[in-house]
Amino acid sequence: MEFVHKPVLLRETIELLDPKLGGIYVDATLGGGGHFLEILKRIGVEGKAIGIDRDEDAVKNAREKFSAFPNVVVVHDNFKNIKDILRNLGFEKVDGVVFDLGVSSYQLDEKNRGFSYMQDAPLDMRMDRSQKFSARDAVNQLDKKELARIIREYGEERWADRIAEFICERRKIKPIERTGELVDIIKDAIPARARRQGPHPAKRTFQALRIFVNDELEILSQSLKDAVEVLKPGGRICVITFHSLEDRIVKHTLKELARGCTCPKDVPVCTCNRKKEVKVLTPKPVLPSEEEVNINPRARSAKLRAAEKLSSN
Repeated sequence: MEFVHKPVLLRETIELLDPKLGGIYVDATLGGGGHFLEILKRIGVEGKAIGIDRDEDAVKNAREKFSAFPNVVVVHDNFKNIKDILRNLGFEKVDGVVFDLGVSSYQLDEKNRGFSYMQDAPLDMRMDRSQKFSARDAVNQLDKKELARIIREYGEERWADRIAEFICERRKIKPIERTGELVDIIKDAIPARARRQGPHPAKRTFQALRIFVNDELEILSQSLKDAVEVLKPGGRICVITFHSLEDRIVKHTLKELARGCTCPKDVPVCTCNRKKEVKVLTPKPVLPSEEEVNINPRARSAKLRAAEKLSSN
């Protein structure tokens, strides 16, 4: 199956990133290469485009797709290592970085990856399949208290305690191996009246397990700070999120980087020496148009935030 991922908020992201001829740009979540291709069109042969993804399928696809471009580098790695990746490639600073967070259309649609609650498959959910720990390990090895915490915090699921209890009871009989088994357990755990309203009953638990297995939230804030650190003055960072937990981290991290002196107002001279690092370009997040949502329903929850690196002077 070809790694296809319909890029969300493509026009808006490229407008905010504003790629320049001859510039150096990083797509930290390469996926199907939709944003990457638009960047390539604008930077010309003098520019450089660096794509990073921890999914080997995405990396393999991109290396084939962009093999004719001599100014492209595709790296199989985690964006949390962005500073080391760029240093190893010989780049000190870049002109822009894009993050398109969350799971890709390919990962959801490729049933054997085990991300989707809509089709029965081996319970996996690893974005980087070279890592050992999977969703199967999580549901079969974690204790009830930890499972409930993960489902509650990362899935914002009100029935987290009950779902964790049902998982622990079921795995006493036999290990939980497949997504279909987990969906049935979740449906059994959530009262019928609650299942009749809102999204699919398994959506929040599957989201929570995916976030936990791939360490998505724990690495995010520091990764954004590292990305800003490698930007040239005037360089831009664009971040697309798909749920409130991610968006909250992005919003607060950019806000923190945009703050100057934090000394109390009654202190006559600044002692914290804190300088504003960025100017936030999106006081409110950019949302997809109604037209885009109609064409691509997965864009519905997307939010785009962007910031520009300030001069260190």
